[in-house]
Amino acid sequence: MKISYKWLREYVDTTLSAQEVAAALTSVGLEVDGVEEVQAVKGGLQGLWIGEVLTCEVHPNSDHMHVCMVNVGQGEPIQIVCGAPNVAAGQKVVVAVVGTKLYDGDDCFTIKRSKLRGIESNGMICAEDEIGIGKDHSGIIVLPDSAVVGTPASEYYHLESDFVIEVDITPNRADACSHYGVARDLYAWLVQNGYETALHRPSCDDFVVDDESLPIDIRIENDEACPRYCGVSLSGCEVKESPEWLQDRLRIIGLRPINNIVDITNYIMMAYGQPLHCFDADMIEGRQVVVKTMPEGTPFVTLDGVEHKLSDHDLAICNAREPMCIAGVFGGKGSGTYETTKDVLLESAYFNPTWIRRSARRHGLSTDASFRFERGIDPHGQIYALKQAAIMARELAGAKVSMQIVDVCPRPASDFTVTLDYAYVDALIGKHIPAETVKSILKSLEIRIEKETAEGLTLVVPAYRVDVQRPCDVVEEILRIYGYNNVEIPTTLKSSLSVKGEPDRSHKLQNLVGEQLVGAGFREILNNSLQRAAYYDGLESYRPENLVRLLNPLSQDLNALRQTLLFGGLESIARNTSYRNADLHLFEFGNCYRFSAEKRSPVIIPGVSSSRDPEVIKHVLDAYSEDYHMGLWLTGRRVSGSWAHPDEDTSFAELKANVMNILARLGVPFGMLVFADGHSDIFGKSIAIQNRGGKTLVEMGTVSPAILKTFDISAPVYFADLHWNQLMKAIRNAKVTFTEISRFPAVSRDLALLLDEGVEFVQIERIAYQTEKKLLKAVRLFDVYEGKNLPQGKKSYAVNFILQDNEKTLNDKQIDAIMQKLIQQLTTQLGAELR
Repeated sequence: MKISYKWLREYVDTTLSAQEVAAALTSVGLEVDGVEEVQAVKGGLQGLWIGEVLTCEVHPNSDHMHVCMVNVGQGEPIQIVCGAPNVAAGQKVVVAVVGTKLYDGDDCFTIKRSKLRGIESNGMICAEDEIGIGKDHSGIIVLPDSAVVGTPASEYYHLESDFVIEVDITPNRADACSHYGVARDLYAWLVQNGYETALHRPSCDDFVVDDESLPIDIRIENDEACPRYCGVSLSGCEVKESPEWLQDRLRIIGLRPINNIVDITNYIMMAYGQPLHCFDADMIEGRQVVVKTMPEGTPFVTLDGVEHKLSDHDLAICNAREPMCIAGVFGGKGSGTYETTKDVLLESAYFNPTWIRRSARRHGLSTDASFRFERGIDPHGQIYALKQAAIMARELAGAKVSMQIVDVCPRPASDFTVTLDYAYVDALIGKHIPAETVKSILKSLEIRIEKETAEGLTLVVPAYRVDVQRPCDVVEEILRIYGYNNVEIPTTLKSSLSVKGEPDRSHKLQNLVGEQLVGAGFREILNNSLQRAAYYDGLESYRPENLVRLLNPLSQDLNALRQTLLFGGLESIARNTSYRNADLHLFEFGNCYRFSAEKRSPVIIPGVSSSRDPEVIKHVLDAYSEDYHMGLWLTGRRVSGSWAHPDEDTSFAELKANVMNILARLGVPFGMLVFADGHSDIFGKSIAIQNRGGKTLVEMGTVSPAILKTFDISAPVYFADLHWNQLMKAIRNAKVTFTEISRFPAVSRDLALLLDEGVEFVQIERIAYQTEKKLLKAVRLFDVYEGKNLPQGKKSYAVNFILQDNEKTLNDKQIDAIMQKLIQQLTTQLGAELR
């Protein structure tokens, strides 16, 4: 969430810089992701000076330009050609000198020395819109005579930068989803650290009811989903653009200004954490607002023009005839505020977080309002927010408050009572915290002490702190304000020794392989285990019904646990490619998950009478499996921009070489490997490496073009999936051994084989190793030919075989016998012919 530093300081008195505030917030658990300076005027008026027009002569070659000599207090006066109709000698003006950068939206242009109709111009005398301080372009800015020549424009206009503090709000801190909520935490930290400070927010004393000409009846039919609903009507609103200060407030935190009424509701939400909704009163048929659910399948069109089918578990805000809004989530088309709107109803409500969360997920909608409602807002903040919004509407839209505030609250919320023992605080923190310090922190956090004894406190926690309902929660509050860094690290460490097990061995090998890959130019990535379930639609190898789905996903992009590492890597490739970083060698270790309904185990419930058929339930966990994998991705160029080597694309051969190097590093005996055709539909072409028992150790190949298209990736991507757990089993009994380099020479023989087009090298490799298991050391493909002079449907492979005996020199008779066996098996199994 974006927090404006200036806005924050309106609620808490502090002289800390934005960076110091960020450090303080991080220390109390509101982790700051970054601090960015934002200029009130883009460019900060740099290069602009207050100048005086000394002379102003008519341009000899123009009927509307003037040639001016301007003193900017920077040495000699400069000559500027100006086309403004109101320029005259003796004026104090704003001047952009040569080299100044001016902005028009996102476009930037630099003032250069130039000739206009043959006369040299060394700058520009500026209008309001040209420097971003206004919209007037009828003429140049003419300043009062009191303006001092040579003053920087930023100093003359008292231009101050703001800072945007990006705070990562955790799901339990709904109370911090506003500027005032963050100010409360900062205030507590300032008090604890001895700063002079105060926490304050605007009063509602200016709220008055002007008349009661627009009464609207409010009724709640589902008080479980809506414990409280408040409303007030405003008449005579002039819907128009918001004043500049309000637009700036919203823009700086990333919100788009719409009109003054809507902007007020957004301002109140970002200021105090209470979402408001504004209805056009003319659209409220029967002058009735009914909070209820609608029948299953009721059609509803939201403000963005999309039609949704309401569930009977979607809470709706209705008029006398139809729904106007999905409560707490999204408004309906036609019920909002437009330029023609004159009368409005402001809604301020507290909705059940579970109801809002489910509706938002059900319809795939996520808004700033639903973000707050589904986490739990302050159930006592509705009236304050309504009054503040009404006060602003009177000031900015000329509105009249035309009814008494209606507050329907069938289920009043109560504060939480917690009993806290001092001894428990010390035991949980691991350090004695003085009682006075504890009480001071609790007071600064607005936690009231109802009763005090020598042993502890009885506390009343405000209802807006939905995450503080137990003693341990209160201790956490105390500790985060006291400061985690103020708890000393003990000088002794209590531990027990344990024997290394398989996890330790696996972790060590992961590090070894990772270091090997980094040395080969790879980068390690770490992706979210949660993925978009839609990635698996239409796949047979990873069927959608085998996904482990979330019952309450944060979004449709994170609604299932991954079955394969592939898609996370493709997301990383797509993101990097969009930033023109397309040459990638990536690897990742991670768990993959699978649900198999057929693996559910029936269990007889103990105690069920044998006179009846036993009640059978399913063991939930039996249907779920978790397996550790390693993924490799190659795409783009292997070599690029090298003076010593021409550019070269990545290839499947490079992928396979890296996989084989990993297997060698792990100590996998190559004699146990069986190469087979891959059948996974995530690949275009692929091979599988198995052990002799048929267990797949590695799958690798070229990623299917259809999948790449989904990620908008145009270049080929080569992917290898190493089944890490199976590899660990394969090398469980492997021992590190060494063998002396053979004193006997190796023998190299080549065969040129004519084969069917469908035959792949992996088949030749597999047959060769199966035919000669002792003396055959390597099989390599060094040439492929397809084209003229070959029969149709045929291709030629040139294959090299390395033979070696570690105990003696091979003679021609032995070599020929082995080669004949190889030729015979290749002919029999593949129909190969010698060329």
